[in-house]
Amino acid sequence: MNFSWTRHRFSGGALALDVANSVILRFDPARRIDRFAEVEQMDAFPKAAAEFSAERALFGTLAPMSDGNRADFITLREAIDRYFRACVTKSETSVLLAELLEATAVLLRLGAKGSLEAETACSSLRLLSAHEVERIRICGNCGWLFVDRSKNRSRIWCDMSVCGNRVKASRHYTARKERSP
Repeated sequence: MNFSWTRHRFSGGALALDVANSVILRFDPARRIDRFAEVEQMDAFPKAAAEFSAERALFGTLAPMSDGNRADFITLREAIDRYFRACVTKSETSVLLAELLEATAVLLRLGAKGSLEAETACSSLRLLSAHEVERIRICGNCGWLFVDRSKNRSRIWCDMSVCGNRVKASRHYTARKERSP
């Protein structure tokens, strides 16, 4: 599949959320795409993250992931997604927090500092602070997780130039169609 990691793919505002967002249309089984299902895409991710991630100043260049850590990394990705989605929807999180912390601990023990897996684990721990958790949102268009760092905490799209424009264009089209005879 022809695919490239672009700035939009890193609109989560934190490496952990960018990793969780590597699943496109997560809740649509017919159209769901896991970008990490292809090893080449997972291997290309660290270089793109070092260029586009909002947290790149915290980790700099990321070392490629060890082949032996891939399954544990996917476990962490899914734990990140489940836990932070539950936080946004105000669902029960105690079991999900335990799963996230376990997955984080595994990769912190296995991954070398500066590796994608270790830095993703650290990013998920930074997000656990109450200040950050309260700012996490789910995009109203694509369903990705993102950190709302706007002053009034009113952001509803992960990326205004992509998701925001799509929603606004759709509204405009619908309104125009309803006005025409």
